[in-house]
Amino acid sequence: MDPVQAFMQAHALATPLFAPTSRYHGIGSAQTTTPEGTVITFVKRRFVPPPERFSTLSEHTVASGDRLDNLAAHYLGDPLQYWRLCDANGAMDPTELTATVGRLLRITLPEGIPGDSDAG
Repeated sequence: MDPVQAFMQAHALATPLFAPTSRYHGIGSAQTTTPEGTVITFVKRRFVPPPERFSTLSEHTVASGDRLDNLAAHYLGDPLQYWRLCDANGAMDPTELTATVGRLLRITLPEGIPGDSDAG
């Protein structure tokens, strides 16, 4: 058996699959069985949340040479959180967010956390 499959099967219910800072945190796993009887464990599909679920803190105007990881480090304090910028701006392809100079990117709170304009 594939070592990754063995690990996922052994830990599928015992521990979370992904760290709290991962875009996959809270996404469950599922299993399927091949016609040969091999059980395959996989991570369920993650859907990009609707942008309206995010409260805007500020905006960034894309400049030539901007990189999403650098923007995430600057605004969110962690370059690995670039996926939050993707989610907040409804992007499945991270490269599209910095491809057009002058594009406005929303910098938001994490999904579902209301901001001042959302409170009430």
